[in-house]
Amino acid sequence: MDGKTFVKVLKILKEESKNWKAPVVAFMGRTENNPYKVLIATILSLRTKDQVTVVAADRLFSVADTPEKMVKLSESEIEKLIYPVGFYKNKAKVIKEISQIIIDKYNSKVPDNLEDLLSLKGVGRKTANLVLSEGFGKPAICVDIHVHRISNRLGVVKTKNPEQTEMELMKKVPKKYWRDINWVLVAFGQTICKPVKPLCDKCPVKNFCESGNIKV
Repeated sequence: MDGKTFVKVLKILKEESKNWKAPVVAFMGRTENNPYKVLIATILSLRTKDQVTVVAADRLFSVADTPEKMVKLSESEIEKLIYPVGFYKNKAKVIKEISQIIIDKYNSKVPDNLEDLLSLKGVGRKTANLVLSEGFGKPAICVDIHVHRISNRLGVVKTKNPEQTEMELMKKVPKKYWRDINWVLVAFGQTICKPVKPLCDKCPVKNFCESGNIKV
């Protein structure tokens, strides 16, 4: 599948996505326009289901929605607020440390470039790109397991890891579509193009898919 065909697929899925639930971080980014909350919610979402993330994020932000408020909480207080997200003890520590760094080094503002975001403890390319995309509205491709899997399944890339997928998609897809890739493919992957037993008979882009109907 070439880049033009993938853009066509993306447009079809974006229209269909009105019937699906948007990923929680994307929804938060596009409704609140708050880079700090997007960053913290993204950290909470790692290895955690969306329905758990949204409850934990709401609980945490009702108490602390700025770096200044967050650092006033103890790690144990943060743990209680975000439980039962995956690795909640480690995430509580990371959230407190990151919040302090943002205050000390960046004048309480989340940095808006990839290099500085990647310098924050616990922030990898996926998190950094999601913050750029959903927190700042900048063109960035966040590649998680859904984006990596579906991009390969469709045949737009043939890659072995998310970073390779990101680089290949950047070459093939015009920048104006980069922000749509994550939330559209994640929603698609959660509802139709599942890892096991994908609903190929209900897939709106099955005629474009190079994998065809998947037998599992």
